[in-house]
Amino acid sequence: MADSDLVIRMLEKHKNEFHPVVPFDPTRDRLLLLDFTDSNKELNDEVLNDNDRFSDYITQTLKAAGSKFGIGGYAEHRAIYQRSKHFDSPEAGEEPRRVHLGIDVWGAVNTAIMAPLDGIVHSFAFNNNFGDYGATIILTHNLEGVSFYSLYGHLSLNSLKNRSEGELIKKGNIFAEFGMQFENGQWPPHLHFQLITDLQGNKGDYPGVCKYSEQGFYLKNCPDPDLILNMAGRI
Repeated sequence: MADSDLVIRMLEKHKNEFHPVVPFDPTRDRLLLLDFTDSNKELNDEVLNDNDRFSDYITQTLKAAGSKFGIGGYAEHRAIYQRSKHFDSPEAGEEPRRVHLGIDVWGAVNTAIMAPLDGIVHSFAFNNNFGDYGATIILTHNLEGVSFYSLYGHLSLNSLKNRSEGELIKKGNIFAEFGMQFENGQWPPHLHFQLITDLQGNKGDYPGVCKYSEQGFYLKNCPDPDLILNMAGRI
């Protein structure tokens, strides 16, 4: 498996060749940077602990800004993960996971997701814990002999229908869509998009959030997804 520095160099070399992951037109559509740190006082416990209110918050915030998508989150220390014990250590008093390892694209349910480059389905799963990914797909990619993975979380269950490991997904093909709350881990509709150098033996899943004390390793193993997504830099 290639090291992360080599993966980053290869992604930078091919940065102008990737297909959009979601239907975003930078000449027409507006993006909104969303803040999920504890500095966002609008996201209080009453909102975070009510799935419908949380979804309404996202919808209304995007509408007020005239934005098709909300985006952000890479390396962000997020207060919102306190809403789920999935991000806490099983040992009382142990450090919880709060550092986000991907970029989230928030938008309408059933938004199409397209392959940014040719890929092979490595694995997929329904990670059905409260706050987890829900329906998830991981693709394997190869650029000039350099291999890496892309992870797509919070999908619809329909995205997993008739899927098979080893399946070829061609660049630009629609292969998934934003899921609803009951199938996406109980989140407002969005895509968690993450790049991974080494899956460390995982299938259908890989941590999308890590402990602050472990961020050095995980952020190196999970390069900035905007190297492919090419959206966050347009805000």
